[in-house]
Amino acid sequence: MESPSTVIRVVPAKESDTALILSFIYRLAEYERMAHLCVATEDDLRRTLFTDTPAAEVILAYDGENPVGFALFFHNYSTFLAQRGLYLEDLFVSPEARGKGVGFALLSALAGIAVSRNCGRMEWAVLSWNQLAIDFYLRIGAEPLSDWNTYRLTGEPLSRLAAGR
Repeated sequence: MESPSTVIRVVPAKESDTALILSFIYRLAEYERMAHLCVATEDDLRRTLFTDTPAAEVILAYDGENPVGFALFFHNYSTFLAQRGLYLEDLFVSPEARGKGVGFALLSALAGIAVSRNCGRMEWAVLSWNQLAIDFYLRIGAEPLSDWNTYRLTGEPLSRLAAGR
């Protein structure tokens, strides 16, 4: 596990943090080599994160007063457990803050949220080439679900299926 050399503070994001959240999203997209797919805007984030029924939630990590990471999550549901779960969609730590316990602080805060909300599990996906993240997740006790493959529908195939074609 990472050992914190400084105290990392994790707080829920507020609407006034929208520009910061978007900057972390763009930095994550660059890191994941997917910047060309990132079209999110501040208006999109306000509309989906800061309404009466938000689609997801965000927590932010600070090293002192410096924002150094974020995690975006939402609830899913396990029919086998008959409990909701917490799904971590994105986690990003600024390169200059890596190794300071920021990732651990964010995941620990998420685990606390999951436990406080009576979630039966916490899940996320990681790119197969991101060995640094994979090693970290294994160190904290996460187990890879190697029997499962992720599938995705977007764009025309999604529209075609929605139209029953």
